[in-house]
Amino acid sequence: MLEKTFDPKTAEPRLYAAWEASGAFAPTNDPAAEPFAIVIPPPNVTGSLHIGHALNNTLQDVLIRFERMRGKAALWLPGTDHAGIATQMVVERQLAAAGNASRRDMGRDDFVAKVWEWKAESGGTIINQLRRLGASCDWSRERFTLDEGLSAAVRKVFVKLHKDGLIYRDKRLVNWDPQFQTAISDLEVEQKEVDGHYWHFAYPLEDGSGEIVVATTRPETMLGDTAVAVHPDDERYKHLIGKCVRLPIVNRPVPIIADEYADPEKGSGAVKITPAHDFNDFQVGKRHNLPQINILDDFARINANGPRDYQGLDRFAARKKVIETFEELGLLRGIEKTRHMVPHGDRSGVVVEPYLTDQWYVDAKVLAQPAIKAVEEGKTVFEPRHWEKTYFEWMRNIEPWCISRQLWWGHRIPAWYGPDGHVFVDETEDAAKAKAREHYGRDEPLRQDEDVLDTWFSSGLWAFSTLGWPESTEDLRRFYPTNTLVTGFDIIFFWVARMMMLGIHFMDDVPFHRVFINALVRDAEGKKMSKSKGNVMDPLELVDDYGADALRFTLTAMSGQARDIKLSRERIEGYRNFGTKLWNATRFCQMNGCARAEGFDPAQVKGVLNRWIIGETAKTVEAVTAALDTCGFDGTANALYRFIWNTFCDWYVELAKPLLNGADEAAKAETQATAAWVLDVILKLLHPVMPFLTEELWEKTADLGAGRSEPMLISARWPDLSAALVDPKAEAEIGLVVAAVSEGRSVRAELNVPPGARPALLVLEATAEQRAAFEANAPVIGQTLRVSEVRFETTAPEGAIPFVVEGATLALPVAEFIDLAAEKARLAKEIAKLDSDVAHVMKKLGNPDFLARAKEEVIEENRERLAEAEAAKAKLAASLARLGAVG
Repeated sequence: MLEKTFDPKTAEPRLYAAWEASGAFAPTNDPAAEPFAIVIPPPNVTGSLHIGHALNNTLQDVLIRFERMRGKAALWLPGTDHAGIATQMVVERQLAAAGNASRRDMGRDDFVAKVWEWKAESGGTIINQLRRLGASCDWSRERFTLDEGLSAAVRKVFVKLHKDGLIYRDKRLVNWDPQFQTAISDLEVEQKEVDGHYWHFAYPLEDGSGEIVVATTRPETMLGDTAVAVHPDDERYKHLIGKCVRLPIVNRPVPIIADEYADPEKGSGAVKITPAHDFNDFQVGKRHNLPQINILDDFARINANGPRDYQGLDRFAARKKVIETFEELGLLRGIEKTRHMVPHGDRSGVVVEPYLTDQWYVDAKVLAQPAIKAVEEGKTVFEPRHWEKTYFEWMRNIEPWCISRQLWWGHRIPAWYGPDGHVFVDETEDAAKAKAREHYGRDEPLRQDEDVLDTWFSSGLWAFSTLGWPESTEDLRRFYPTNTLVTGFDIIFFWVARMMMLGIHFMDDVPFHRVFINALVRDAEGKKMSKSKGNVMDPLELVDDYGADALRFTLTAMSGQARDIKLSRERIEGYRNFGTKLWNATRFCQMNGCARAEGFDPAQVKGVLNRWIIGETAKTVEAVTAALDTCGFDGTANALYRFIWNTFCDWYVELAKPLLNGADEAAKAETQATAAWVLDVILKLLHPVMPFLTEELWEKTADLGAGRSEPMLISARWPDLSAALVDPKAEAEIGLVVAAVSEGRSVRAELNVPPGARPALLVLEATAEQRAAFEANAPVIGQTLRVSEVRFETTAPEGAIPFVVEGATLALPVAEFIDLAAEKARLAKEIAKLDSDVAHVMKKLGNPDFLARAKEEVIEENRERLAEAEAAKAKLAASLARLGAVG
């Protein structure tokens, strides 16, 4: 007999260990099995499980468990990313905290060895946390972006792209983090709104005839100005185009140029141009062939290109000095306060600089063309489809991809330089030396490039490198292209697009056929979670409090394609109660002798109630299967919830009690066998979403009646039921009973009829089939609706409340059990309160100022409140009308 409650804390570790030991996570070796593969978005090796990981990996696990049960060769391939900056930062901080030598004091080789030590000791945290969530990855195939095989793949790809002219070295602007002294990607830049100033500076015309005023939020960059731009149609400045100003402080003449980048409506209409320190200015500089003067070093200090008394100053100290000097020169024309967006390094927290350096680039525009075409032709499909627009906008306007990073932890770039700077690119140093020997005609010392590759470069190969490429492995032949990628919208540019480009280029096929973009998890009020707001929800804490299944079901149920997830503890607790409901229903069935019958054939069942539940089961199998086939996760959860809680646990169990307790042994035995059969199907359908609870119930009910062929639920076959099991007559009959009891209960609740009152249920108008159904089910209606009898009448007596179900007119004579006047007054009072609520919310939503200022989640919350209030009001008004009809 089942225990009274399910204990996740003891069951989950035991069940997971059993799954892993059984080998169930590995794809079947059956050569006839259709392959289905998912590659995990590799979490950072430094990471800990956050709520976004919990959502993303739950949805992947739901899919992989579903396809595994359908008999496919289901592979969920796990792994972690070496996370260049994040990992290097963690280890450097540990060294500093322990009072050890710094990275630069240690030297590259010793520092990298120290990082590998850290990885061996602490780098598996998130992998173990995924296990707690129930993730059924094939851990025997776990990969790491710096493992030997993936490193070989990275070198091969770099060399091939360089040979094809698609990787090259160039001097361009990058996002530069002065704390880590490295270029960083756009994804690693966090835009923060800060208080700042526009300083208005006067630049004197070189001929002494006047001045031109420019404004800037970064005064120190004026030391690198190489032009002043005005709009070609700006009448104020047309006569100055081609002349020069004398740049203050550095005393350098710079030209006044005409360029449409200058906005006549903004400020003075004149713009200072610093090509080496601003991305827009860089483009202007290219158009006009302007010099690029870099005034900062790697630490964002003024370098030798600045005036002598500025050299070595930090950029912000230089800013202060520039402002003071302009004021002393009488050239400061104004200071204007502003709030503006300033880029910061997401790891370092310092202000990022646009910085001119030599870096390695990928010609992404060439690689993007086949990747764009693949989505246009439907070879890869985005779900929801509107994310394709985001993908296309990025890909059609793609810039060269900077792939070099000035770090020590990562894939070192396979390029070696000769004494004259000539570069030799190859997969090994020996091969580079051979090329150098051929080039110089003798052996010359070579120096390997100090930089490492952007982590997105190695993860861009993830879909095929993890399967063994460049070797022609069985896994590669069997599982590439993969089927579905589940990921967040924020890395469509950085990861999805790059996997598409590199997968097509090297595998001549897309890396995945479907990309499902999961939602963003917000707090209960719809606000983005952040540590500063204190509203972060720790998934491991939630698992401790409610069990992994409750969290998984919540995330699945709320993963609608058109909305973000508003997560609350109350919702998770509610879905834990759902699991408890199924546990109790199974326990009830055990106590009432429900057991699998040898040779049970659902198509041969005779009883109406049992034919009905079998038909409902078949319909649910079809609905859940269709939803999972299309990544309809919320539809999956909703179909399961309705069927398990409402149809099976509430109605079938309740309506079956008279049969289970009755004298008809044949009907009793059939009901016991049917209930056991339905429970087995339920456990299979629910398993992908709530794997622990269902596996425990599968194990605990194994000895009930006829044995099962599948000892573990994780390896059981997905149900495939014939639509012929749906019996329209049984559906109509039981549907009528359920509707009558449901509406009757609503009438009782709305009118405050005491639970102990036992009025009769009067059938006033009904078809012959309906009358027969009411007559056949009178005992169960009496028990579930708490009525004294089901009686057929032609008219309703005074004090009876009529209601209509399925076209039949019924009535409950309740006047003798309630105070009509008091109930009317109560309902009128509640309606008045709702009227007030509706008016208040409608006033808000009708206010243009509110709609313009309020956040979208606040507006949506008010719309939901309005809908709920209007629905409640309509229900109460209907009840009041019923009372009015009585007297």
